[in-house]
Amino acid sequence: MRIEKDFLSDRELPEDVLYGIHSLRAKENFPDNTPFHIEWYKATGLVKLACYHTYATFKKAALEYKQIMALRFMDDAVLNALVQSALEVSEGKYFEYFIVPAIQGGAGTSINLNINEIIANRALTILGYKPGNYAIIDPIEQANVYQSTNDVIPTSLKITVMQLLKRLEEKINLLRYRVEELEKLHRDSLRMGYTQMQEAVPSSYGRLFSTYSEALSRDWWRVSKCFERIKVVNMGGGAIGSGLSVPIFFIMEVVQELQRLTHLPITRGENLYDATCNLDSFVEVHAILKSHAVNLEKMVSDIRLLASDITGLHEVEIPKKQVGSSIMPGKINPVIPEFVISVAHKVYANDSLVTSLCSQSCLELNAYIPVIGHAIIESLKILIAANDTLKANLFDKIKINVATAQYRLLHSPAITTALTPFIGYHKASELAKEMKENSCNIFEANQKMKLMNDDQLKKILQPQNLLKLGYSIKDLE
Repeated sequence: MRIEKDFLSDRELPEDVLYGIHSLRAKENFPDNTPFHIEWYKATGLVKLACYHTYATFKKAALEYKQIMALRFMDDAVLNALVQSALEVSEGKYFEYFIVPAIQGGAGTSINLNINEIIANRALTILGYKPGNYAIIDPIEQANVYQSTNDVIPTSLKITVMQLLKRLEEKINLLRYRVEELEKLHRDSLRMGYTQMQEAVPSSYGRLFSTYSEALSRDWWRVSKCFERIKVVNMGGGAIGSGLSVPIFFIMEVVQELQRLTHLPITRGENLYDATCNLDSFVEVHAILKSHAVNLEKMVSDIRLLASDITGLHEVEIPKKQVGSSIMPGKINPVIPEFVISVAHKVYANDSLVTSLCSQSCLELNAYIPVIGHAIIESLKILIAANDTLKANLFDKIKINVATAQYRLLHSPAITTALTPFIGYHKASELAKEMKENSCNIFEANQKMKLMNDDQLKKILQPQNLLKLGYSIKDLE
């Protein structure tokens, strides 16, 4: 065991662990088992790495300036060890020593201190010392140099969000491409359109898939614009955005170094006070995620309904992915749509949380950024998963039974709507009544009622005529 102390008291820790007293206190104070997102952990390592690189540049420049000898700089060996340690954290190493749960108090101080302790203790081992030898490398004096929780944690969160937004953008596009393929494949595959779950007018599966591809196109565009909303960071602003106790050189350079390391369009806020205390950009971005969830839910709800046993003849068949019951033999459930709907509702719940807690910013800071960040990252990750499984496990193998859809269309009294410009509403109603009472198709009913010749009826019911936008005078000739 080793002994560590803070201004509260001494505590015993296992000798070789890379966390320290601050992490231990947080673990005890926040008895929650919700795991912290490793993506945020890795991004915080990147922020620390940028800070150490910028510190090294500042040290070199400062030592060339004769009037600043009052400043004391870390030895190169210590700095190099911190750089290596932060790099390893940015790769996800030593995450097992990150013991702070996702749900916590303290505005992210525990996140920052836990990572500081991991970086400092790993740097100590690099130099041949045991963890806890803070006279050599201290988690606050050295690992946290020129930093504050209040600029490190929001900045690393925005990096995480941007990295995940890039992945979500790619997944939406892959799904959209597949839906567009289905739209082209089934451009003339006729089906009955529905309003309020009742038969309405003829449509096609191509048209239905086009509504999904258009929605996904809007989702892709909105997600691609999120980078503009989220790119402004407060790194270098210190505790409240004032930059107090931070060299101006560091403030001016650290974000550029972060750009270089992440290849992301990060910019330093013009007003660091605003960038520190106002989190409305997270509200805006999450609202866009919610919009995407709405579109996904509508899409899979349609597919689930069309493929259900309730509809009788299956016009749509979705892939059979797993056994659906432990008691009913042969039952298969629409698990992919159900998963996506579950994801969507989790995103809606997270949106409420993000909105309400972002409004809890008080004066210079928002104390709830750990929970806000956890919710946003969760929404991004589950939406990425939803897009992934939708393409691979549903749309890649979905089957449209074109003949069944055509049969149902021609037997639906609602198809007589297509004849109203030619024979009028009342005669079309009589035709629909005949079809309904005798369970016959439109051609059989017309042969009995002789409202128009068969060739004219066939022409009207061609896909290119049923699906075109409106009719012209020439069509009535």
